[in-house]
Amino acid sequence: MVLQVENNAYEAKTQEIAKQVLAATQENRSFLSALRDQMRLDDKLLDWAMSNPGLRVQLFRFIDTLPALHSKSEIASHLQEYLGNDSVELPAALKGILNFANPDSMPAQVAATTVGTAVETLAHKYISGENIKQVIKTVERLRKDKMAFTIDLLGEAVITEIEAQSYLERYLELMQQLVEASKNWGKIPAIDEADGENLPKVQVSVKLTAFYSQFDPLDAQGSEARVSNHIRTLLRRAQELDAAVHFDMEQYAYKDITLNILKKLLLEEEFRQRTDIGMTIQAYLRDSEQDARDIIAWLKQRGYPLTIRLVKGAYWDQETIKATQKHWPQPVYNDKVATDANFEAITQLLLENHQYVYSAIGSHNVRSQSRAIAIAESLNVPRRRFEMQVLYGMGDKIAKALVDKGYRVRVYCPYGDLLPGMAYLIRRLLENTANSSFLRQNLENRPVEELLAAPIMSHAEAQSRREEEGGFVGVADTDFAEEERRKRSSLALANVRQQLGKTYLPLLNGEYVNTRTFIDSLNPSNFTQVVGKVGLLSIEQAEEAMKFAKAAFPAWKKTPVKQRADILRQAGKLMEERRAELSAWIVLEVGKPVKEADAEVSEAIDFCLYYAAEMERLDKGVIYDVVGETNRYIYQPKGIAVVISPWNFPLAIACGMTVAALVSGNCTLLKPAETSSVITAKLTEILIEAGIPEGVFQYVPGKGSQVGAYLVNHPDTHVIAFTGSQEVGCRIYAEAAILKPGQKHLKKVIAEMGGKNGIIVDESADLDQAVVGVVQSAFGYSGQKCSACSRVIVLEPIYDAFVERLVEATKSLNIGETELPSTQVGPVIDANAQARILEYIQKGKQEAEVALELPAPSQGYFIGPVIFSEVPANGVIAQQEIFGPVLAVIRVKDFQEAIEVANGTNYALTGGLYSRTPSHIEQAQGEFEVGNLYINRNITGAIVSRQPFGGFKLSGVGSKAGGPDYLLQFLEPRNITENIQRQGFAPIEGAE
Repeated sequence: MVLQVENNAYEAKTQEIAKQVLAATQENRSFLSALRDQMRLDDKLLDWAMSNPGLRVQLFRFIDTLPALHSKSEIASHLQEYLGNDSVELPAALKGILNFANPDSMPAQVAATTVGTAVETLAHKYISGENIKQVIKTVERLRKDKMAFTIDLLGEAVITEIEAQSYLERYLELMQQLVEASKNWGKIPAIDEADGENLPKVQVSVKLTAFYSQFDPLDAQGSEARVSNHIRTLLRRAQELDAAVHFDMEQYAYKDITLNILKKLLLEEEFRQRTDIGMTIQAYLRDSEQDARDIIAWLKQRGYPLTIRLVKGAYWDQETIKATQKHWPQPVYNDKVATDANFEAITQLLLENHQYVYSAIGSHNVRSQSRAIAIAESLNVPRRRFEMQVLYGMGDKIAKALVDKGYRVRVYCPYGDLLPGMAYLIRRLLENTANSSFLRQNLENRPVEELLAAPIMSHAEAQSRREEEGGFVGVADTDFAEEERRKRSSLALANVRQQLGKTYLPLLNGEYVNTRTFIDSLNPSNFTQVVGKVGLLSIEQAEEAMKFAKAAFPAWKKTPVKQRADILRQAGKLMEERRAELSAWIVLEVGKPVKEADAEVSEAIDFCLYYAAEMERLDKGVIYDVVGETNRYIYQPKGIAVVISPWNFPLAIACGMTVAALVSGNCTLLKPAETSSVITAKLTEILIEAGIPEGVFQYVPGKGSQVGAYLVNHPDTHVIAFTGSQEVGCRIYAEAAILKPGQKHLKKVIAEMGGKNGIIVDESADLDQAVVGVVQSAFGYSGQKCSACSRVIVLEPIYDAFVERLVEATKSLNIGETELPSTQVGPVIDANAQARILEYIQKGKQEAEVALELPAPSQGYFIGPVIFSEVPANGVIAQQEIFGPVLAVIRVKDFQEAIEVANGTNYALTGGLYSRTPSHIEQAQGEFEVGNLYINRNITGAIVSRQPFGGFKLSGVGSKAGGPDYLLQFLEPRNITENIQRQGFAPIEGAE
């Protein structure tokens, strides 16, 4: 009840203050006219953009691309491609500007100049300077207006350790120069002192992730160690200079680790008494109120206050998209009203604890700021412990009104080159032009009551929920940002290590059978460690397995599809329960890093769930009835399937091929690669527990050249599903075509045989994105994915800049045992692979330049990443599949040549394009010959149903795994027609 009275009292005061502030900020100008001066374009352009979402998207995409364009002709052609699209409605005047015949013409140059200038002007509205000199002028102007400042350094994404070091050095330099300049600034009591205490005139805002290029919650300890050293250096120097430091908050994935690092470090004796430091809370996060409570409790323990900057949050779109794609709960509120309500609740919480925390309320919403003032005045919060904050160029009028009312206002000022600043600019434009934006609504002269209404969070919005999606929804990967999940992963690795060295036998007709021959499966990160001993089947035992399968087939064929599908769903459920353990086996047996091993378990589960649903869909058949006749198109299983699975996706691919055959009604023999037979033994345990009958599924490890060949050539084999090398795949294809004595059918071969996958990077590409994507695609799992990038085809204008950043980003990767959470590049699979890859590296040195060759640990089958530059398009390393961490960078003169080079191999599996040129994207979609084309993202990690996987040419034969056609390969279609007329009589629907 007391709280309700307080809230009512706060509300009356909030309304009173808000109306005063609003009156001071409002002018009778439309939203458009308020921004028109900055745009200098047709006076209706932004108005159109606001009312036309298609134009808004295209305009912002063009602005995003602009910094990469280096001539007026390029600007003109991109302007035409983005805004001249038929789907974008434009005012006639703007259509006229864009209606030039070629980008080199005079009208095109005029259009480019006009738009280029407009965007630059717009950028300067939100970015406080391109260099320190300009920033100093900006902050001196702000100080004249009695406003404090905090400076944020805009920069390229930190993807190399050189950039991380540079980020620190630039901040040390920035503080030095600002403090030097501040010696000439007179004291302004409104912002330089409070309650008898001098406040630092200089404040900088920094991001933790920029201090370490491999910052990753999975490697919480390693990230903390690397980042903390840089933070200590920064804080020591800031203290010497009497400058304040504030730590920004970034994406949700980094929130917990950021708070943990800061809490730990700021309890160290050296920093515990510092009060000139701050951290940030984002109110759009569903767990932000709890974070605020935890920080307040921690500050009570610390005994010295710090500043908490409360903001709404700047990555809403990104967070929403990521959570939806990953099938994770939404971390942000979906409704802006809910964010505003949460913002007010946390504002009250912070101000009610003002003896422990200095509040910095960052908002451009008059209501939000007025609420804070109302609470602060009601509680008599001392001036030192409370300030308002706005973004440079966003809340100028609100800031002035608040200063005039006697409050301390700090302006958040980003500075840096326009090129890296463009991402920041886009975020500001999105914020300014969103329908829910307070600034936009205010400038559109919405009614005061509407603008200042109290935000109320609905019950539904308060619940964290997963976005509903149409169609198949896969399972979620583990979110390693959660500490509990990281602990579970570590524990699973420890448990699996206790089980190393056990013996695994083949499974025939529901029983494990002894064998004469055994092999050791070794941990490629440490080849002295035996993961398991695997019994290898003899030819005689393979024949027995075939007989058991043949005997089990009639009953399995008649088993209802629903029953078969439910067994797959149960297998998926068991895998989910054993997720961390299965990941650990993958990490240790085939040397795959933890995060990628976890994603593989997700893929295996998805195959079970997707193929179960697909078989139920197909089981309905197709009805083509006509009067007097029924026609049913139905499917039946083929017979016996032999699955030959690879070591590089030992669980996912083995599971996918196996359960596809099983759910289709085929009896299945799984022969895994020798180096990954322990993991397939674990898959066998799961399938048996899920309820697969005896003889229907059999686990038949053996030598590929002996048992594999025998099963391929067996007359009772109907389907062969193979993933592996081109050499073996082509041999299987040839042998399967030969009719054997007693064979009464033609064998079906499904073969995925690898690729020589290329990524094209053109002049308009976002290089931050391209470098990160290429590094992940080329060196993830040491280049041993079928989809891995082994060629980068780069257009000449950006070739040198790209190679330089690519080399530095690759140098920054951690190479080591894959069970270590810091590892990005692990070993290759075995000694044979290691020797073969080293041979290719020697060949590469004869035909290209070595841009980078990293050293590698010696205790396992390690090869450090190797990058070759100036590689001829027809060179050995540009044509042959290496299957290791070796990347060829090829220079081309134009986009047409890039497409020709990309298509100039025997393979057509995956390919990628980094480009912001719509015509290049369209051309690649039509002409880039690959089964899976990825645009502006990495080219590995296909997801079941979302990105069905498989190629053509010599990359394989058959339909795409995880796609709607895949099960058809295991089925025989039949058509059944029945004449239902009797003596000229047939039932006719609707006739009586």
